[in-house]
Amino acid sequence: MELLADVNWALVAPIIVIQVILLVVALVDLIRIEKTNGPKWLWAVVILVVNIIGPILYFVIGRRNQ
Repeated sequence: MELLADVNWALVAPIIVIQVILLVVALVDLIRIEKTNGPKWLWAVVILVVNIIGPILYFVIGRRNQ
């Protein structure tokens, strides 16, 4: 618990908030969009498992431009 007391939360909190927002927006978009580059279930796993980079990869690579 002493390790958590030494963390500068003013720097960590915005990163956590950005990560959660990206995750939610990417999952909502994945549910709403009809077609993606690759299977939807795989993109859901990437978004959930690969923390900040997963949603960014989905928006850059996974979305299919219509």
